[in-house]
Amino acid sequence: MAFKPQSEEESALSEINVTPLVDVMLVLVIILLVTAPLLTQSVHVSLPKTTQTTTDVKDQPLQLGIDAQGVITVNKIPMADLPTLEYALKSEIEKNPEIGVHLYADKTVVYEKLAEVMATVQHAGITKLAFVTLEN
Repeated sequence: MAFKPQSEEESALSEINVTPLVDVMLVLVIILLVTAPLLTQSVHVSLPKTTQTTTDVKDQPLQLGIDAQGVITVNKIPMADLPTLEYALKSEIEKNPEIGVHLYADKTVVYEKLAEVMATVQHAGITKLAFVTLEN
């Protein structure tokens, strides 16, 4: 900052000296120009070839559906009643204890039926339940 002697006629004048700011900015620009080409260099690596794999069937969640008539399906296989559904779900849990369920329900299904199916899923021991909706 520049200060001038204060007299009765003149008040104190203070100005910001931008020279150090310009110096710092120029140094930063030079550093950027020097390091930028180093960032674009890459090492060429030949990666090994692999065969195409499919997803594991155990990782796929069960598709549990309830249609407008109240028919319950597991992976598009109709279930006769709720005890049959519970038995089917327990057999799936024995294969994969971390199995999940995606629940597809028609919008006209009575809530009571939906609640019974959800309770059956819980009694079977499945803790991962997700509702699937369709966009209109």
